[in-house]
Amino acid sequence: MTTFVDRVELHVAAGNGGHGCASVHREKFKPLGGPDGGNGGRGGDVILTVDQSVTTLLDYHHSPHRKATNGKPGEGGHRSGKDGQDLVLPVPDGTVVLAADGTVLADLVGHGTSYVAAQGGRGGLGNAALASARRKAPGFALLGVPGDLRDVHLELKTVADVALVGYPSAGKSSLISVLSAAKPKIADYPFTTLVPNLGVVTAGATVYTIADVPGLIPGASQGRGLGLEFLRHVERCSVLVHVLDTAALESDRDPLSDLDVIEAELRAYGGLDDRPRVVVLNKIDVPDGKDLAAMVRPDLEARGYRVFEVSAVARTGLRELSFALAELVAAARAARPAEESTRIVIRPKAVNDAGFTVTREDDGLFRVRGEKPERWVRQTDFNNDEAVGYLADRLNRLGVEDRLLKAGARPGDGVAIGPEENAVVFDWEPSVTAGAEMLGRRGEDHRFEAPRPAAQRRREREARRDESQREYDGFEPF
Repeated sequence: MTTFVDRVELHVAAGNGGHGCASVHREKFKPLGGPDGGNGGRGGDVILTVDQSVTTLLDYHHSPHRKATNGKPGEGGHRSGKDGQDLVLPVPDGTVVLAADGTVLADLVGHGTSYVAAQGGRGGLGNAALASARRKAPGFALLGVPGDLRDVHLELKTVADVALVGYPSAGKSSLISVLSAAKPKIADYPFTTLVPNLGVVTAGATVYTIADVPGLIPGASQGRGLGLEFLRHVERCSVLVHVLDTAALESDRDPLSDLDVIEAELRAYGGLDDRPRVVVLNKIDVPDGKDLAAMVRPDLEARGYRVFEVSAVARTGLRELSFALAELVAAARAARPAEESTRIVIRPKAVNDAGFTVTREDDGLFRVRGEKPERWVRQTDFNNDEAVGYLADRLNRLGVEDRLLKAGARPGDGVAIGPEENAVVFDWEPSVTAGAEMLGRRGEDHRFEAPRPAAQRRREREARRDESQREYDGFEPF
């Protein structure tokens, strides 16, 4: 049964924004008390967050579809809808988020580091929020914006200071088990280790992590064996340790040829030439192994390698190796540039940037692309003439109509707002008449302006009384 997964495809869906409410306040003797429709709630985000207690992507391998909750719609009485809850997905330290085309979206290193994989949709405004001095009683509300739908790939790259590399059964698992408290599976056959193992080593005042990378063989960088699946786990390591078997049973193998093969695979994978190397001659507890280690050590040192003769079984030579690795790790940490605090970069919009583009396609269709026009279209209820007229006003104020005229659009030409797969297409007219204009200005209800019967009768009585008073004041006695 699979217990370790370091690459998955994740399908995430953010929550949709709730629709705004179109409502009119009503009570006794006050049937038209004004608009009181509340706003819709915001949809929940899907957030990837590094959690140190998570070590594998297995959960997302079994359940690759994840969705946040939607925002609730607004209600009358100025009651706004509840926001959707964000969906927080824990991932291991060192997870790389990739787009479908392989573009790196985020590199999540460090506990608590997060990335919003899918943005929740904003809620629609209710008619109370749309009311203004010119639009006293909007008979419509804005729809909620749908949340993002994305397919992302997650790749795990182990975050460790030291990587143990070498042939299968070279003794890497045994070595990490005695250097740290890790308890990997150990057996005397190749490919015992099927997943990377991590251990924490304390050497004096230095604490570092060490990773046992599954065995490499010739052709690993081209996909042979298990090497290609786990070579990515070497990328973040500061020090590479070649574990060479001095007691190999194969007659055609020796430590020098094993080293050449592994180095060739590392070069073919690329990006690891600047890492310091250390050579460990393992299994010197075997008599033939100790003799072979003594023979090859001068050649390895002549190549510039720092060589250590150890035995994981007899636990000899481990202290010197541990402190030497701690020295290299400390030097690598000291050489890293100091981390700077996150800088907030403000990029103001250019004066001539309208926020949208108008292009003419080969079939004569004019396509409008931009964050605002596309969002406004998604928020419009096209079954409501007043809402359509409001959209036309917004697009006109943004300058879409002027840009279409400059692009050569004529009345009756087709105009599409949005991408090809999800666009709204209509026949363009320079002055859009949606039907709501027959009622007066958009959003106005003349019932609010018409005098109420009781108030009218009261004003008539006051007018008659004032006229009688004026006649009495003008009477002159004899």
